[in-house]
Order: sequence, then structure tokens, then C-alpha cells
Amino acid sequence: MTDFSKDTQVFKAFCDVKRLLILDYLKSGEKCACVLIEKMGIGQSALSYHMKILCDSGIVNARQEGKWTHYSLSKKGRDHALKRLAELTLPREEEFACNCE
Repeated sequence: MTDFSKDTQVFKAFCDVKRLLILDYLKSGEKCACVLIEKMGIGQSALSYHMKILCDSGIVNARQEGKWTHYSLSKKGRDHALKRLAELTLPREEEFACNCE
């Protein structure tokens, strides 16, 4: 049986409107947490929750500068997500035959 636990982390990152908005903001470059908090109108704890999921997925990188964290998109994470999506949805020869009669 295939272990899909890492895949669930990756695709969970895309399953929330706020996380998709964060990804959209990060497309224009690295952003400080303070900028994301202001733009999104959410608290620091809410942002931290979403950023943990995005960082754990590998889609977003984080770096600390003083008391603030700065976030950016990860090319490696994006490439991995695209590769896994292609692998998971690629048709293959039927493995299981129907035994119904």
C-alpha cells in the first residue's frame, strides 16, 4: 500500500481560501508576516496557523529577521506538488478486475 501522508500535507495547503490568498500575495515576492496580517485583516495567531500548514507542505519557505518572519514561495515545493499531482492523476493499466456477476 502506498503511503500518501506527505501528499496530504502538500494538498492540504491548497484547501483553504485564506491559504490560497496567501499564495497569491507571495507570487509577487517575499512578504513579512506584518504585511500579510495587514493585507488579510487577520490576527497573528490565525496567520501562524496557516503559515505552519504552508511551510510544513514545503510550498512556502520561512526565514526569521528580528522578531518578524518573512515568507516566500518555494520553487522546489511547487515542483514537487506539480509532480505528485501528475503522478496521482496519470491513467494506468487497470490493476483490479471486477469480480461481480
